[in-house]
Amino acid sequence: MQPALYIISTPIGNLKDITYRAVETLKEVDVIACEDTRVSHKLLSHYGISKKLMVYNDHSKDIERQKIIDLINSGKSIGLITDAGTPLISDPGFRLVAECYKNNIRVFPIPGASSAIAALTVSGLPSDSFYFAGFLPQKQKARQDKLRELKKINTTLVFFESPNRAGDFFADALEVFSNKPASLVREITKLYEEVKFSDLKTLAEQYKDKEVKGEIVILIDNNQIVEPKLSEEELTKKLKELKNKFKVKEAAQIAAETLGLSKNDAYERLIAL
Repeated sequence: MQPALYIISTPIGNLKDITYRAVETLKEVDVIACEDTRVSHKLLSHYGISKKLMVYNDHSKDIERQKIIDLINSGKSIGLITDAGTPLISDPGFRLVAECYKNNIRVFPIPGASSAIAALTVSGLPSDSFYFAGFLPQKQKARQDKLRELKKINTTLVFFESPNRAGDFFADALEVFSNKPASLVREITKLYEEVKFSDLKTLAEQYKDKEVKGEIVILIDNNQIVEPKLSEEELTKKLKELKNKFKVKEAAQIAAETLGLSKNDAYERLIAL
């Protein structure tokens, strides 16, 4: 087998979701660089593959990358896999690929499953264009700031999120985007696979304080940017009416749902009145 780096996609849940070429490549490479040897051992054992494994993950430094480069330069073929799905999607493998090119080493893709693409296909949201945002910051302010940046991108937005932060994610997304079509896809290809095709308001209510299990992908339809249909004078009049009838927080929510404003924008306008 040609000395090179082979980027090999593996199943995201169902062990049958692997290509013939991926299995053949895993059997033929000299060494497999993986995220977690325990996880990869299960997949390799299922297909009767016994190979030398080395760890390459988020914590890998220059020394680990150089070790892989040296192995390839000595005539070895290296397969790079992740715990599930396609390597380099929301992981640091690109540094290794870049280092290979700097050393005139060939890199071959062995394509296959990707949870981001699989989720997009069943989300019910526009899929002709999309933006993959990966994981957002864990802290609320940083997460909201990132969502405000992404709001400017007129396309379907795709996120990875930790199950214990699903409720917080939807609450922040509703705050920033107002109510937009959205989907949650959970446990793709696994026994308890679930797709929730809904909107941000409904999902925020459903997942508030709810314990969620399994890996999740969240998608937001940000393809249509809704502009206020009212003039500035008419908009101010409507906001004053809402402020006279409701508390500011409740008025902001109603304004976001009916006047084409984000909840945050509506709140700031109401406070200023």
